[in-house]
Amino acid sequence: MKNLLIFILFSFIISSCTSSVSRQNDIQIAHAVKKEGDIFQTQGEYTAALSKLLEAEKIIPSDPYLQNSLGLAYMGKKREDLAVTAFKKALFIKPDYIVAVNNLGAAYLRQKKWDMAIKEFNTVLESLLYPTPHFPLSNIGWAYLGKQNFHLAETYFLKALDELPWFTAASHGLAQVYLKTGQMDKSINYLHQCLNKNPDIAVLHADLAQAYEKKGFKQQAIKSWQLVLKLVPERSALAKQAESRLSQL
Repeated sequence: MKNLLIFILFSFIISSCTSSVSRQNDIQIAHAVKKEGDIFQTQGEYTAALSKLLEAEKIIPSDPYLQNSLGLAYMGKKREDLAVTAFKKALFIKPDYIVAVNNLGAAYLRQKKWDMAIKEFNTVLESLLYPTPHFPLSNIGWAYLGKQNFHLAETYFLKALDELPWFTAASHGLAQVYLKTGQMDKSINYLHQCLNKNPDIAVLHADLAQAYEKKGFKQQAIKSWQLVLKLVPERSALAKQAESRLSQL
């Protein structure tokens, strides 16, 4: 009887160890699959990325980094509602995951939930260890632009540019502030400075084209829109905008 009990106990230990090893193997495979998904994501292949990430989620659903990657994939698929859920889950698991806070703000920004976005970006700015403050600063600028608070939008875009001069998102935002407030000369002068530094930024050429149109400078506007078409993919939203404007000028 004693020998039987020892055998049963030994079998239980072996079974537990085998199960533990199997679980560890599954987790390693899941992390490898996540990496595949992240690679697809960097290539802009969001459907393939999402497929891999959802496969990994079946094994490691409580991994905050996986949930953050899922949120980004959902944003790539223009499902900001699902992205918000994923980023919130990442933060529930790891409350100090500041990258996920920034991404949650970006999802709110896409949803035009301006005040909620601003709140998240301000949380990011409170972290002294966050390495790229120009991103949340610029994003706050875009939120205030959405609220049509042009003064605060300009303030935050300038703060972002103090952190990283010629940062495209902030430069584009600042140009939009000037355009929307009727400061065409200021917009044109500023955009020329930007494009002298970085001549291949299509969105800034589009801003310049809009400024020229509002000033009545038809030929300069046409030239700028033509440059946009040379710099962007054929079926992109910016290409369609350029084609539309050129057909009307």
